[in-house]
Order: sequence, then structure tokens, then C-alpha cells
Amino acid sequence: MTTEAAESVEAAGVAPAADPGFLQRYGASIEYILIPGAALVGALAVFGGFIALYGKNPLDLYFYMYYGAFGTWFSWQNTLTRAAPLILTALCTALPAQLGMVIIGGEGALLIGALSATSAALALQGAAPIVVQIAMVIAGMIGGGLWITLSGGLRQYRGVNETISSLLLVYIALAILNHLVEGPMRDPASLNKPSTREIGATNMIGSIPGTDVHWGLVFGLVAAVAAYVLIYHTTFGFAARVAGGNIRAAKIVGLSVGKLILTVCFLAGSSAGLAGMIEVAAVQGRTNANLAAGYGFTGILVAFLARQNPLAIIPVAILLGGISASGGLLQRRLGLPDASVLVLQGIIFVFVLASDALYGRIGFLKGKT
Repeated sequence: MTTEAAESVEAAGVAPAADPGFLQRYGASIEYILIPGAALVGALAVFGGFIALYGKNPLDLYFYMYYGAFGTWFSWQNTLTRAAPLILTALCTALPAQLGMVIIGGEGALLIGALSATSAALALQGAAPIVVQIAMVIAGMIGGGLWITLSGGLRQYRGVNETISSLLLVYIALAILNHLVEGPMRDPASLNKPSTREIGATNMIGSIPGTDVHWGLVFGLVAAVAAYVLIYHTTFGFAARVAGGNIRAAKIVGLSVGKLILTVCFLAGSSAGLAGMIEVAAVQGRTNANLAAGYGFTGILVAFLARQNPLAIIPVAILLGGISASGGLLQRRLGLPDASVLVLQGIIFVFVLASDALYGRIGFLKGKT
């Protein structure tokens, strides 16, 4: 065998991961998986350290987290049920991020969407269930969409920071919900916990056949896929990403940045409003304070962990939904406080934000030797 032939055989045997050309082509994609994954592992390790200080075995913690999230079919159903609203509220943050906007008001859009959907259902009492359900979907999406569009409009026409305005609008939405639920829309029969009248069992959207997972999961999956197609495979999505990359260049080439901002904000709010409608039509059956369960805030974490990619939001939402679903088991088996899961989510968020500094700085993922 000649020297050149031997070198060819040796080159053919080099693993793709060791090929500088391979890493230069796919290094950025590997980063989007490796860095958030490392942030998640680091957050779990730190949380495990806190649990050890609490006098518990971290290995027991990880076991019960897994078992409570994915260990049984019941756990899986609980996880998927919790993942449905997280997918939709995460889109409320991920879509505006394509324009360089940081919207964190998904919780407010969810509450307004729930109120709008409930109002539509109560106004159509006696109509065919399919008519009521369609009206609830439309009303919920319009209500949530207009709520986030308000934040986009304040940014575009008044220069108000969208992060601050969207967060403050959450508290306004909560105040509106409390006022209506405890006042004009209150069911007189709801004594201890004020709520609206029930929308009716026939108007509930029910569960996927053979499971206890409601149809909201399907709504979330369809919305995530549609958002991915919109952002990455349409001229509208391309225009949004151009504006997000360089707003001055977008204006120079003639893009209507204001229209893009308002449209994207409406779509983002619509997804969170749909989550509110689903919580009413599939879980609560009415509007009350239980709707403010923090799905909108957890959706922010999902969006950041998924790097604002609509398709990546799906597995991340399932993972975070599983962590949330395991909270009850951790409380029963390990005696941890009810807020432990929230503490873990906060630690994950800090690690995800800190890991942002690593993107583009890992030498071996850029094909360097």
C-alpha cells in the first residue's frame, strides 16, 4: 500500500465530529443543543446541592423528578397536559424575539384570552357546542393578540420599552380579571372562590381519545409547527428576521417595520390567548383566579431555553412541564416545600442567561485545532 493510499484510508476513518470542516458547518447547530443542555445540567447540579444542604439525597431528588414526570403513563399524561399551555405561552416570547423584541407578558395575554373566551361562551349559551368552541377560540386569540399588540404599539409609536410594558400589562390584566370575576361576571353561587358562571360541560373541548390529555396539546403542536413555517419558510418571516437583525437596514430596503412589529405581536399574543382559552375550555370550565398559575412566566424560560426556535419549544416545554408535574411527588416523598419547583426554574433561568456568553466562543465547535 502506497503512502497516499494509506493517508486516504486514514482520512476516511476520521470521525465527523473530529473533522474541522464538519464542525465549521454544524458547530453553531451543536451549540444550540450543547450549551442549553449544559446549562440545564448545571442548574440541576446546583439545585441538588441545595437539596443536600436540606438533608436530602440529591439522587433521590433526580429519581423522583424523573418518575413524577416520565416514569408512568399517568406521569406522561400529566406532563403533556402541563406542556400544552407552555408551548403556546413560549411562542408569545419566541415570535417577537425574531424582531429583536423581548416580550414577557404572556401571562397577561393568557388571562385576557381566558376572559374573552369565557365571555364568548356565556354570550352564546344555547348555541351548538361547535359554534361556542369556535367562538371561544376566536375570542381568546383576538383578546390575547390585542393585549400584546398594545405593548408593540407602545414600543413603535411611543418608544416605550416592550419588556417593561408587557410585564406591567400582566398586572393590569390580573386586576381586570379580579374585578370582573369578583364583580360584573361573578357567579352568585361561587361563595368561597369567586368565579364566573360555568361555560357548560357540552362546550368543553375534552381529551384526546384514549388519554387524559386534552386537545390543547394538539393546538400547541400545530401552533409551534405553523410558527416555524411562518418564520423560516415565508417571505414574512424572512422580513421579520431581517428587521430583527438590523432595523435600519430593514427600513432602507423598504420594509414596513411598524407593520411587522404589530403583526408579530398580535400573533404572539394570540398564541398566549389561545392558551387561556384552552385552560378555560379544557381544565377549569370557568374563569377564576386559578388561571394565574404562572404558565406565562414559565413560557419565558421555555422560549429562552429553546433559543426562540418554535420547533425546539416543543421538547423543552415537555421537559419543563415534566419538572412542574413532579412537584407534587417531591413534596410527598422528600418533604420539600411546594415552591421548590419554582426555585429550580429560577436557577435554570439564571444558568440559561449566563450561558449566552458562551455562544461562538467554544473553540473546538468552530473547527479550531
